Amino acid sequence: MQVPVSVLIPAKNEEPQIVDCLKSIAWADEVVVVDSQSTDRTAQLTEEHGARCVQFRYSIGGPKKKNWALENVDFKHEWILIVDADERIPEALAKEIAQVVQENRPEAGYYINRRFHFLDRWIMHSGYYPSWNLRLFKRSLGRYELLPDFSGRAGDNEVHEHVVLQGKAGRLRTPMDHYAYPTIEQFMEKHTRYANWEASLGKRATSNIENGAGNPMLLSTSARRTLRQWARCLPFPHWARFFYHYFLRLGVLDGVTGYILCHLLAEYEFLIWAKTRELNEPKVTDRTRRWAG
Repeated sequence: MQVPVSVLIPAKNEEPQIVDCLKSIAWADEVVVVDSQSTDRTAQLTEEHGARCVQFRYSIGGPKKKNWALENVDFKHEWILIVDADERIPEALAKEIAQVVQENRPEAGYYINRRFHFLDRWIMHSGYYPSWNLRLFKRSLGRYELLPDFSGRAGDNEVHEHVVLQGKAGRLRTPMDHYAYPTIEQFMEKHTRYANWEASLGKRATSNIENGAGNPMLLSTSARRTLRQWARCLPFPHWARFFYHYFLRLGVLDGVTGYILCHLLAEYEFLIWAKTRELNEPKVTDRTRRWAG
């Protein structure tokens, strides 16, 4: 029997990942892939495996992919499960989801833990486990926070934005698996885009939230962003981040892979710092005019 839940998969050029993802959620009654005009076989493979493919085109400053889908796609069920193409739902987690969506429980949504796999290894430390994400919720009670992005640099999908839930959230026991960065090249490509977005967003992320004002979940998220902004005022924020992940969060126990990951996270922090400085510094022509005047 199919579980009465609608799965939302945001995608773009996910041909290498999409089939395994779809197989891991074959138990769901409805699967909708929201595709950003992929140029590979993502849409074809989606339909071949019995899922529905909806095309999305992003307009800078407008709603991003998941919020757009929550507002515009005609889902069959009230319960929505968000799954990225590089994530897999184990059988034990599928059984938990089936249980909670078919029972009359007071929770409006559920956090799901993630096992983060990097270079074919599960990262058990480094601040990456546990990693709780609100992924299962009632459609009418959850939306992703709206963070300003008028540059278009971060892409068309909510990555750092969190779900703002109007109601109580529970936690499921079984984690999902996240195969985010099979190569260092993919890590660097994505985090270069994320750094552009972080730099352009700056302090606005701590206060310019358009939905869910006063929500305790949102206040917690804003507090964490404020702490990150303060940390970036340190003389060497990238080394502070390496120290945090490698020593304080025990990345040293993840072996050589953990060392590589923590160093890459430090480089990511350095990119944010450097790009923020680039955006805030006056242009060469402006300095030249000021000196000449």
